[in-house]
Amino acid sequence: ELDKLVEAMNNDKDMVIMVKAHTDNRGSAQYNMNLSNKRAKATVQYVISKGIAKERISGQGYGESEPKVDCKENCTEEQHAQNRRSEFIIVKGDKA
Repeated sequence: ELDKLVEAMNNDKDMVIMVKAHTDNRGSAQYNMNLSNKRAKATVQYVISKGIAKERISGQGYGESEPKVDCKENCTEEQHAQNRRSEFIIVKGDKA
């Protein structure tokens, strides 16, 4: 999926992306915030390593603060998986 993002950014030289990384609610809130920040940073670094200028991509971890499925403590494995995600927000570009 990241390679598809790089391809899209190569096709639209004005595209600027914000990566939002999320976790499920297992583990402490602080652990999840640190984990999601690491995921966002790793995603940004990967995209930069593929030749995208660092000014065109940024990232932030949100931990468990923005669940896709708000199932509290009764989440199924599928719901946990849906909450563990990265979102790519187009800040600027043809599609923004």
